[in-house]
Amino acid sequence: MEIWINPACSKCRSAVRLLDAEGAEYTVRRYLEDVPSPDEIRAVLDRLGLEPWDIARIQEADAKELGIKEWPREAGSRERWISALAEHPKLIQRPIITADDGTAVVARTDEAVRDALGR
Repeated sequence: MEIWINPACSKCRSAVRLLDAEGAEYTVRRYLEDVPSPDEIRAVLDRLGLEPWDIARIQEADAKELGIKEWPREAGSRERWISALAEHPKLIQRPIITADDGTAVVARTDEAVRDALGR
């Protein structure tokens, strides 16, 4: 199990505390420092069953600068979104937990963290 976190994020800290409380074995990836490649983002999206615009933080300053809120949300624009997430990792929703069964969850709630633990 791996969790992508930004240590400054309260949701990330809460998820890590819950994982620790449950005695989970996991690896922490500080994705702002260890930036995921486009291939890694594609793999996580596949595991999540989501599209890149589903995990984009469109209220971030970088997102506003890029104007991504207005970008098309369709298959033909998928790679543009993935490139933006790789080039501006702050835009990636957090925390993301990749579960042992090959799936992943955006773990913004305790329920989502527990869901990942049960996989």
